[in-house]
Amino acid sequence: MTERILKIFDALSDETRLRIFLLLARSDLCVCELVDILKMKQPRVSHIMRKLSEAGLVKTTRDGKWRIYSARKEALKLGIVKGLTDDIKISANDLRKLQQCKKKDIRGTCKQ
Repeated sequence: MTERILKIFDALSDETRLRIFLLLARSDLCVCELVDILKMKQPRVSHIMRKLSEAGLVKTTRDGKWRIYSARKEALKLGIVKGLTDDIKISANDLRKLQQCKKKDIRGTCKQ
């Protein structure tokens, strides 16, 4: 149990990983959508997703050619994670970018 908690703290100790986790707590997203919202390169986003997955915070599902990432419901119920998500809200800027991304239908135009 201690190792799991340390992985979670490590994964969420980075601002970008925390931002992504808060986005995923709001909406399931593919890498293309995360790249659009965060204005980052795809390899960096993929590396971050691997770190969050290894910590047990996110899950991946396949939808055709896309890998869809979402926050694990079990992770959101953990006391340490729930406390973070209750106290640290998604920034207004990230929320605006998420809404814009969904309107643009990035996933529909992605060439993954």
